[in-house]
Amino acid sequence: MPHPDGTILRDPSKLFFQSEYIRRLIIASYWVVIIAGIPLWWHITSIERLSLPTARVHAQAGNQLRFPVQIHLEDASLSSPLQQLMDDRIRRSPKAWEGLDVKVTTQNDAADSYTVRATEGVPLVSERTLAYPLRSGTLPMLADTLAALLIPPTDPHRVAPYSPRYRLAFTLLNEDAAAGSAISGWDISGAISHHLSPIFNSLSVLHNFTIESQVQFHAPLAFSPVSLDQGYGITPEDLTVFVNSAEWSLSSSVSNDPVLHFVVFIPSAARRPLHILDSNGLPSPSSAFLLPQWGGIVIYNPPADVQTTAPFPAPALTAVFTTFAAHLLALLGVPALPPSVSTSTSASDVLHTVPLTAWQLDALLRARALENARNAQGTLESIVSLVAQIENMPVGRDVRGDVQGALGALEEMYNTASLNRTLSHSATAQTLASRAFFSPGMLALLYFPAEHKYAVYTPLFASALVPLVATAVKEIKAWRKQRRGEVE
Repeated sequence: MPHPDGTILRDPSKLFFQSEYIRRLIIASYWVVIIAGIPLWWHITSIERLSLPTARVHAQAGNQLRFPVQIHLEDASLSSPLQQLMDDRIRRSPKAWEGLDVKVTTQNDAADSYTVRATEGVPLVSERTLAYPLRSGTLPMLADTLAALLIPPTDPHRVAPYSPRYRLAFTLLNEDAAAGSAISGWDISGAISHHLSPIFNSLSVLHNFTIESQVQFHAPLAFSPVSLDQGYGITPEDLTVFVNSAEWSLSSSVSNDPVLHFVVFIPSAARRPLHILDSNGLPSPSSAFLLPQWGGIVIYNPPADVQTTAPFPAPALTAVFTTFAAHLLALLGVPALPPSVSTSTSASDVLHTVPLTAWQLDALLRARALENARNAQGTLESIVSLVAQIENMPVGRDVRGDVQGALGALEEMYNTASLNRTLSHSATAQTLASRAFFSPGMLALLYFPAEHKYAVYTPLFASALVPLVATAVKEIKAWRKQRRGEVE
């Protein structure tokens, strides 16, 4: 077609990039790219979800750890009656005796058996032996004593959760050293060596301890103590908020190990003496208290004649660390001996040389092993339940490996006869099960349901796909119409 100025105009439909073939080829290329990219997109956005040994987990949940307890009775004539008394106590309190198979025998054929021998004096324990006045009339009391030694009562809310490693943080807090009469330091190394090292040695089969200490010169309370006629008082309600976490930096190390705190609080000179009040509002004779699963606190009021900064007096430090030793044993779940039973040495010797008898240590080992086994089994059950309920929860190789490792440790735990190795396997099972449950890979999508994924991808792809779909439909209709025209 000629233009008025003489130039010739071409028909736009004749241009190569406006031809139907080229246009349809371009549209098809978009769809080829999209279809070819779907497998890649599916791979990079898919969740790794390996299978878990669910059947083994459920099978382990039905297993129960059992401890054979053999009591060697030197008087053979009393063996059968004592066995009946022990069986009667087990029937009356089956939950308390969970995991224990008690057998009274006259033959000492096991290295870890307990021995009960006759004595004319008071009941006495030494290592794995109980000296008791053995007579037919004392058998019920002997059965009660054995029950208290084998399954001692403990407060589970007070005992810290089991851990192979603990950090013990010892802190000397001066409420306000600027007011004068503060404590400038303490012989922490000597006190720990004298009072706590024997406990560390006895509990080395259960825990490893890391120790840190510090002295602070300004540690204000978060509340005002009650004013008394003579000094000041802390009410039972104040004890629950005594630790001022906002102002006190009680832990200086960076570690994942649980921390047990032991604090000596020195009141300001203007608030002395500072007493702990009982429920009646009267000063309590005790200056120490225990915070369950956290640690122990001792309030120390320096003598009135101390006017300047001075180190901690040695006698007072001994009293403080004697209290800390009792707090540590309570927090770790170490059972106390029955009141009717004495040790072969004096109380002070027991504290400084051999703080635990084999009865106490074995009871603690059994309790911790049962606790670890139950926790590991419950955690594994929770893992397989969550994975079954949440379809988009990832299960990587690390999680599956920890689950299989925990199951293997549980199986080894049932097959070993050593109490120490049983505890070791149970601790390994609990550690691996907990690590699998709190794996960052699993937690990342725990609260990210499929609806969220659709909400993220829909705005991204809909704006590009809608024009492509509309154009493709339009071209298909045009092609079909063109085909019908050619046929006619």
